[in-house]
Amino acid sequence: MKKTFLLLCLLNGYCWAIQAQDHPAIISWLQNTTETGSYYAAGNSTPIDNNIPYNCQTVEYSDNYVYVTTSGIPSYTTGPFTDGNPFQAENQNAIYRFTLNPQENTGAPQATTPGNIGVFINGVSLFDYRDGVAWNPQTNSLCGGPGNPPCPGGPMAQQDWNRDAIPAERAGFDCSKGHPAMGNYHHHQNPSAFDLDLNVISDICNLYDADGLYAIDPNQHAPLIGFAYDGFPIYGAYGYKNADGTGGITRIKSSYQLKNITTRPNGPDVGQQITINGPMGTNTQTMFLGYFREDYEYVAHPNEEDFLDEHNGRFCITPEYPNGTYAYFATVDEDWNSAYPYVVGPTFYGVYQNASVNSINEVTTTYTPTTGLSDLSLDGVDVTVFPNPASELIAVQCNGLVKDELNAELIDLTGKVIQSKIIKTGSTITFFDLQTVYSGTYIVRLSNSKSQSTHKVTVAKD
Repeated sequence: MKKTFLLLCLLNGYCWAIQAQDHPAIISWLQNTTETGSYYAAGNSTPIDNNIPYNCQTVEYSDNYVYVTTSGIPSYTTGPFTDGNPFQAENQNAIYRFTLNPQENTGAPQATTPGNIGVFINGVSLFDYRDGVAWNPQTNSLCGGPGNPPCPGGPMAQQDWNRDAIPAERAGFDCSKGHPAMGNYHHHQNPSAFDLDLNVISDICNLYDADGLYAIDPNQHAPLIGFAYDGFPIYGAYGYKNADGTGGITRIKSSYQLKNITTRPNGPDVGQQITINGPMGTNTQTMFLGYFREDYEYVAHPNEEDFLDEHNGRFCITPEYPNGTYAYFATVDEDWNSAYPYVVGPTFYGVYQNASVNSINEVTTTYTPTTGLSDLSLDGVDVTVFPNPASELIAVQCNGLVKDELNAELIDLTGKVIQSKIIKTGSTITFFDLQTVYSGTYIVRLSNSKSQSTHKVTVAKD
């Protein structure tokens, strides 16, 4: 492999040389060319193969850029979308180009845009807070989106009051907190399943169980989960308390809070109810505080380093950037429910570039992963096997991010393998069905080519 060297400069002026193939923006993408994804159809809790390769298919790099070719399909099962969304996750055949030398934007702040503003390391799109619906003061009604008349100035025009997709579209998110826009499956928020939150606010996982890109682990620095269009990395919900890497692990917090208001100039009053027409018919919605993005205000916390800036990021040390980087975080509240502005925004910290490109027009080197979780010991992998005792099924849940496939086996005390499953790259969970398993003591073995871990579980049936 060609050894390209980059000179990376921190915001404090310190620079160092690094081999290109060691750059986190090159080596962090999850690649797959052989396995295909799956989806749920409404009313059917059995996943259906979509015949589309999941995660990213190729990663190439030059002196200045990394190019990621991806289907935009995750390894976790998508759907259904119970708000009337007629689309499923479709192959995006996308190429994204990210700068390897992201720079702070020193000019006027660049607002995030509708549609893609970043890409997760499994190739799935990141959207900002909005869903294209806003308030039209001329008609005193919602505009934009399915079932509503167009907004003044067109779909790209910013209105005084723009709807927050996370609470407004919750009924249409699948178990992994994602949904498609005309086939482009995406997350607006932390890509961890609803049923893994401390306070579960959606019951979609009860019928259509899935997981997500990673599972929150409050005891470990969150994994690097994506890159924003300005080239800066995105991390999950937890990090070092202090920007210099000290202070232990803590939840990294948004500095935005709801305003203390009851009225909205040129908008609906807080708590006002309106009747809307949508894909599922006519219904009444309450314009609660938090329904619109403009219900939030930024409050600086200059002496608390675990609070983020107005872009939802900070300059800090991370495991992948031991010398420091600016990084965004996927913010959640104390119950692990998504917290505005969710990932990136409402403005970019760095110089914005539309990362979606039609082709690669320079000489590149293809990056082939040489190490992964399969090369690592499982001693440090945090695994939960539940319930225990179990009667109907056993779940094997990995906290953090799974970077390579893991084998999971249910074994009886004679050593016989009763069932075998796979935890896919970019997924976190698998299940053993106990319908044909007798009561008794069993071993759950998790393994890769390097090592294994075992967990004793009891099957107890009436």
